[in-house]
Amino acid sequence: MSISRIGKLRQQSSALFLCDMQEKFRHNIAFFNQIVSVAGRILQTAKILEIPIIVTEQYPKGLGHTVPELGADDIIKYSKTCFSMLTSEVEKELQSIPERRSVILCGIETQACIMSTTLDLLDKGYDVHIVADACSSRSQVDRLVALSRMKQSGAFLTTGEGVILQLLQDAAHPKFKEVQKIIKDPTPDSGLLALFQNQNPLFT
Repeated sequence: MSISRIGKLRQQSSALFLCDMQEKFRHNIAFFNQIVSVAGRILQTAKILEIPIIVTEQYPKGLGHTVPELGADDIIKYSKTCFSMLTSEVEKELQSIPERRSVILCGIETQACIMSTTLDLLDKGYDVHIVADACSSRSQVDRLVALSRMKQSGAFLTTGEGVILQLLQDAAHPKFKEVQKIIKDPTPDSGLLALFQNQNPLFT
């Protein structure tokens, strides 16, 4: 069975996409601070494990730049107006790393840029992992239905800590102790717990 069929993440075949976590969205997106915090943990891990990172900004002239607390100041930002992160520049970057077939996706908004990016990546044969506690929207209905929609299309729903531990695979990993410091504190609550408490049918 192929990696794409079972959704196994590997350090050597993964890339991290961080979508539009910008200043103007700070007060409009539900759980914004929490999803940025979770995405920041994955970003720190990606840097330690030397995993390629792609960051986009939606119309930064009007919506501001990526928030500093994400920790992406030293990373190139790709500006866009389309909903999908797969601009011609981003596609060119992906083509330069053809061994990276699994994309870890975080950001906003779930029903817009996250879903458009996911569908485009799936259409091109990538294995897409949506970090549910690092994606949000203004409306939680939009967020939840979009997560379900992407799962129906073949994306994998996961969590920030789940991603980090999958990438490490083994406590004997030479970077384990360094990464362990990133996840020593509990993951911030981004409002997903109620879904599972009520056995939400979207996720069955």
